Amino acid sequence: MTLAELLVRLGSFGLDLTWRIEFDEIVDPRCVELQRRSADTGMDTLTLLSLTTPFLQLIDAEARGFAEDELVLVLTEFDSSSWDVRAVDERVLSELRHHYPGAEDL
Repeated sequence: MTLAELLVRLGSFGLDLTWRIEFDEIVDPRCVELQRRSADTGMDTLTLLSLTTPFLQLIDAEARGFAEDELVLVLTEFDSSSWDVRAVDERVLSELRHHYPGAEDL
């Protein structure tokens, strides 16, 4: 699953968030642009979505979603295939479990 797909699955919950992204390893030139746009105030969801095309590879990346100044969502990707999702709203996690029945609670 890609970051773009996960962002789409967040639906309206993720639409108004401001995002900041950090990478442990830069494996794609687009990661530099993501980091640049994450600096200072972050970027909106549609900008993030436009930069996360289906073939963007991320390794050990963390995307933090903020509603105003409150951290409400953390998406952590490991090796382009495994995600850890932490959200303040249990409905977000329930929705993701519905779309991804193989998801495990940690």
